[in-house]
Amino acid sequence: MTAMLLITLSACSGTNKVAEQRALLGEHADADAQTYVFTCEDDFRFTARTQNGTAWLFLRRETLQLPAAVSTTGEKYQDGENTFWIKGDEATLSSQKRTHKGCKNNRRKAIWEHAKLSGVDFRAVGNEPGWVLEISNKTDIQFLADYGQSRYSFTGTEVSSATQMLTTIYEGKNEADRVEVTITGTRGGDSMSGEKFPVTVSVRLNEKVYRGCGRALH
Repeated sequence: MTAMLLITLSACSGTNKVAEQRALLGEHADADAQTYVFTCEDDFRFTARTQNGTAWLFLRRETLQLPAAVSTTGEKYQDGENTFWIKGDEATLSSQKRTHKGCKNNRRKAIWEHAKLSGVDFRAVGNEPGWVLEISNKTDIQFLADYGQSRYSFTGTEVSSATQMLTTIYEGKNEADRVEVTITGTRGGDSMSGEKFPVTVSVRLNEKVYRGCGRALH
């Protein structure tokens, strides 16, 4: 997105969990997929994605593909050497060599990882009211406003950059609405969670302006 970052730090509006959950669960083409970012009791960390009876586990040195297995509680996936068992937001991962217990999902990180694995290139969030912006295929924009209750789609937006100002602008329209997204290389911080972001984002939808922060996912 933006090659350089300004040293200044801008405060961004706090992210909204309702809007983020809507973006995670219902707005992607592969909405039936679930993504998790686990940290286990032994500090082992991994990302998991389940879809169509298969679990993909992205580990430090390898990627595992496990088919679903019969389970009376939760979801279970296993092959001849590995077993992955999910119960709500907790999981256990075991192999012939080691077992990782008490793995807990970080929902906030999982939302961003889900967008990345769904092909989203850039994502931004803001509040008052809560909103989510996603850019895919370099020029396609999905914008969820009003805590995820309003959705706007723009394809083939025009992109321009002002290198000296560290700014990238996306402009687009559909049959009813116009959008202008300005991404600026000024680091921002979420005023609610304290999370830091590499860029700040301004979204002008028709005559209303939304402000927040974001980051490139690829």
